Amino acid sequence: MKATYLDSAVGQYVLAHTTPPDDLLERLAVETRAITGGHAGMQISPEQGRFMTMIAQMSGAANIVEVGTFTGYSSICLARGMAPGGRMTCFDVSEEWTSIARRYWAEAGVADRIELVLGPAAETLTRFPADPPIDLAFIDADKPGYPVYYELVMARLAPGGVILVDNTLRDGNVADPTNDAASTVVMRAFNDLVRGDARVTSVLLPIADGLTLIRKN
Repeated sequence: MKATYLDSAVGQYVLAHTTPPDDLLERLAVETRAITGGHAGMQISPEQGRFMTMIAQMSGAANIVEVGTFTGYSSICLARGMAPGGRMTCFDVSEEWTSIARRYWAEAGVADRIELVLGPAAETLTRFPADPPIDLAFIDADKPGYPVYYELVMARLAPGGVILVDNTLRDGNVADPTNDAASTVVMRAFNDLVRGDARVTSVLLPIADGLTLIRKN
C-alpha cells in the first residue's frame, strides 16, 4: 500500500473494496518489481490505476499525454479509459524501462493508440502540438521538473481539460513543517503553485502517495 500515511488496516480495506486489477496488470506489476528492484515504487498502485481509468472514461478524453511512463502500468490504465479513436502520447527518458511498457501495450491491445517519445520531456513537450488540445494529462516524472511539465501541458490543455499529478503527498511529509528534505520542499512548492493558479480548480486526493486532480477553468 503506497499510502503510508494511512493506518495499514484502512489501506487494506481500501484495496479490498476497489475493483482489483486484471491478470495483465498483475503480471506487469510482478515483472516490474523483479526487473527494476528498488525503482519499483515508481509504479502507480492498483487503486490509483482504477481511479485513473475511470477519470479517462468520465472525461471522454481523446487526446491524452503522459509525462513519465516507466514500465507502462499507468499508460495502460489511461488508454483503457480513452474515448474510441483516441490517441495517447507518452514521454519518458528510459528506453530500457519503456521496452517493458511496449510489450504490455501490445498484449493489452492498446499499442496502436500510443506513441512513445524518448528524451527529456522539458524539451520534447515543447514540440508537441497545441492542436488538437490535450484532454487529459498525467505527470509522474522527476519531481523538480514538475513546474516545467505543468506549464507546458497547461499551454496545450483544452478548457475543461484535466491534469493528474502523482506523488503530491510524499509519504505525508509535505504536511510536516519540520521536514525539510529536498524532495519534500520541491513538492510543497509545486502544491502551492497549483493552489495559487487562478487558471485551474484543484483537489489533492489522498490516493496512493497523493494524486492531485486539476481542471482547467
